[in-house]
Parts: sequence; C-alpha cells; structure tokens
Amino acid sequence: MNILVADDDPLQRELLAGFLEKQGHQVLTAADGLEALARFRQAPITLALLDHRMPGMTGDQVLAQMKAENPLIRAMLITAYGAVETAVNVMKLGADDFIEKPINLSHLRDKIQQIALTVAVAEEVAEVVQAVETAPLPLQLIGDSPALRETLSLVRRVADSPWSVLIQGETGTGKELIAHLIHLLSPVAAAPFIELNCAAIPENLFESELFGHEKGAFTGAERQHRGCFERAHGGTLFLDEVGELPLLLQSKLLRALQEQRIQRVGSERTIAVAVRVVAATNRDLRALVDAGRFREDLFFRLNVLDVAVPPLRQRREDIPALVAHFIARDARRPLQVAAETLDILIRYDFPGNVRELEHIIRRSMTLARGNWLQPTDLPAEVRRQPAADSGLLQERLETLERELLRTALDKTDWIQTRAAEQLGISERVLRYKMGKFGLRR
Repeated sequence: MNILVADDDPLQRELLAGFLEKQGHQVLTAADGLEALARFRQAPITLALLDHRMPGMTGDQVLAQMKAENPLIRAMLITAYGAVETAVNVMKLGADDFIEKPINLSHLRDKIQQIALTVAVAEEVAEVVQAVETAPLPLQLIGDSPALRETLSLVRRVADSPWSVLIQGETGTGKELIAHLIHLLSPVAAAPFIELNCAAIPENLFESELFGHEKGAFTGAERQHRGCFERAHGGTLFLDEVGELPLLLQSKLLRALQEQRIQRVGSERTIAVAVRVVAATNRDLRALVDAGRFREDLFFRLNVLDVAVPPLRQRREDIPALVAHFIARDARRPLQVAAETLDILIRYDFPGNVRELEHIIRRSMTLARGNWLQPTDLPAEVRRQPAADSGLLQERLETLERELLRTALDKTDWIQTRAAEQLGISERVLRYKMGKFGLRR
C-alpha cells in the first residue's frame, strides 16, 4: 500500500517511514501540509498519515483538500494525547481513524491492517458491481451495508477458484443470485450455467434430470435426454435446495463429483464431464449429517468453499434502498413512503427476508388508496411489533454503563490504560464515554 507520512518533526517522520517500510509498504514523506498536498498530487496515495499540527496548513485542512480532490483517499490523523474534540472533528471530515501521540507502533500497524482490509473489500465489491452492470442477465445488487459488502467480497474471491461452493442462508436471502454471481465472475462465465431445484423434482425422475437417460430407458422415455451434468459441461451446475436430495441420489452424485464421469439411465457407457458444482441450502447440513439424512462425505465434497448469505435483519441499512427499488420497479402510479412506514419496516425482523419484503411492498402498493404508503397499508403482522419502553431502557443502560466505568476507574486508580483493558475497550472509547457521562476524578 502507498502511504504518505506528513509530519513536521523529522524524527517522527523517519521513525514512521522506517517502520512502515519494514511492513512492506511504499512510503512518501512530507514536512508540512503544502508538501503533503504536492506529494499527494504527484503519486497515487492509498493512505495518508497526517500530523494535526503542521506549519502552513493543519492536518485537517490538508485532509479536507485531499478529500475534495479524491474522495476515496484513506486518512489517519495524528493528534495530541487527549484531544478528543480534535479527533471528533477529523472523523467528521472523513478520516478513517486517528492515533494519539506518543504513537504506539503496534496499534498503528493494527489500524493500518484494518484499513488495508477495508480497501481490499471495496475493490472486490467494485469488481462485482461492474460485472453485474455489464452482465447479459438481469442481475441487480441493492444495498451497501457492511454485511452485504463482506459477502460480495467473499464471492469475488471464491469465484476465481474451480472448487465446489456451498451457499447457506435462510429462505429469501438471495442464494440463487449469489450462485449467478459466482458463475458470472468465474473464468468459465461464457460457459453454461445450469440450475436444478432439488426440492421440485420427483424422486423417481431425479436421476434422469441429473444424469440424463436413453430412449426407452423407462416408460415415457420417448427420446434421449441429456441431464444437467452434460448440459453444464465446462461451466457451472447449480443445485438449489441440495438438502432435499434423496439419500440414494446422494451416493450417485458423490460418485459423479469424485470421478467426473456420469452414466445416463439405460446406458452402459460413461461420459466424462467437467463441471463446477455450486450448491445452496436453507437447511443445516451438518445437523442433517448428524441425523443420518445427509452423507457426510458428500457434505465435505460440496463444502470445499462456503458462502453464508446474511439475513435481512442483519443488514437493515439496505431496507430503504430495497423498498425504493421495489416501488420504482412495480408501482403503477407515483408513490412515496411515509417516514413512519419506513420505520416500521426497518424494525421488522423479516423471517422471509428480501422475498418477504418484496411481497409486502407489492401488497401494500396494491391496497394503498393515496400516493403515500402509510403504516395502515402494511400487513397486520408487520405493524404488530412488540413495543418497548425505549426511554426507560436507555436510561437504565446508561446508568449501568456509567457505574461500570466509574468502578473500573476507581479500581485502577483512574489509570485510563488499565481501566480500558479491564473493561475490554480501547482508551479512545473510554475517554469518549468519560466525556459523555462527565466522569472526572
């Protein structure tokens, strides 16, 4: 990572530059704010470490100018010990973090590693979004929550490999979309993507659907049929709801995956197939293995790589964007969402996830009388959420938190480092909470 270190103290600059270069980073240095901006404009910088107090321009002034020219620049400000107000201001300007003097190099290393991880995730998500925008299929990614970004980042890395993938998630979370993305981002994106819903095929036809059959192999087999494995040759076979696969078929699927060969029903000839299998399930396959309803060896064969799709209640930040998308796509007249309606939707847990939200919006749009989606337009089960006395609860939590902080500080003779360690929080968080609750020795 290319890092710019701006500090008017030459010893500090040399210390930080030497430390970061030993960590494998490319480092540029500047003695003041103006030189920092010049360096920033001359070379691609990923992260800027800016001392707050520099001659000419302060660190926050330099950061503001950098953000104006490149909003994607990552920055960390170096502040004086205890300068909480300064730290809050620089975070408002868009700094990723701040670090106090004297600098703890191990803490600095950890913070930079976290920023590097964030940068990597952002780059991977950008690749996924670009692939979706240029895809021949009508795929859409709605939302920008941390949980969704982490999932898309994982998908980007998983897609490049040839190994089997198991997608796990609740009903309605978008497992099929993830499977399409894995194929779209893979080296075999131009090859076939064949999907089979294991819960929708009668057991007596399953073998034929997977492996195909010859003409006359059984009653009704009036012509030769190529199964999913053959049709997916060179590409991806998506087995949705794989937890519903009958035990007898599990052993045959396992053999096909191990040998990369299949045999049509009614044929004595084997056919070589090169297929990447992506499976999805809303069941706990490990529990099914323990219950003897799913083969353990097949589970391990499918679960080489795994992607867990987060439920909607773990990415509530995406609900407003999803609601806006469904209304823009399906509304037959101009329609807006009342703030109270959106608040109810965000608080609802959505056991059916994104699919349930989609159906709720369709129903509510149909029944709405005016141009605004009101709370009364929502289904009763969505409106009927347990009401909590949030004010009383918040007051009790804050009282408890204040007492825990004071107790820890008293026990450690108000040595903040030791108190923060005892509480399991950082010194920065401890100082913020001391200011919030007005705690003084």
